[in-house]
Amino acid sequence: MSKKDSAHNEHLEKIDEIDQIIHSPTRLKILIVLAEVVKADFTFLVLTTGLTRGNLSANLRKLEQAGYVTIEKSFVNRVARSMIQLTKHGRTALKSYQADMQVIMDALLSELDS
Repeated sequence: MSKKDSAHNEHLEKIDEIDQIIHSPTRLKILIVLAEVVKADFTFLVLTTGLTRGNLSANLRKLEQAGYVTIEKSFVNRVARSMIQLTKHGRTALKSYQADMQVIMDALLSELDS
C-alpha cells in the first residue's frame, strides 16, 4: 500500500469516529435549528424542520438521552407545551462535529486535487 493510499484510508477511518447521534440528517437538522434560537417549542420545530410529530419526537428523545437537548413540559391554558433547548454539551458536540467533518472533507478533497 502506498503512502497516499494509507493516508486516504486513515481519513476514511476517521468517518467512523464521527458522532453518529449528530450525523443523522434528521438530528443534525434539529440541532442546527436549536443552535439558532434560545428555546423552541415542539410545534415550531415541526414547522421549521418539516418532520412529522412522531419522527421529531423519536429523534428528540435520542438527543435528550445523549444530553444534547433538554425538554421542558408544561401546560399553558390547559394545553401541553414542550420547550426544547440545546444544552451546552449539545452546542459543544455540534461544534466538534462541524470541525471533525471539515477536517475529513478538507483532507479527502485535497487528495482529489492532487
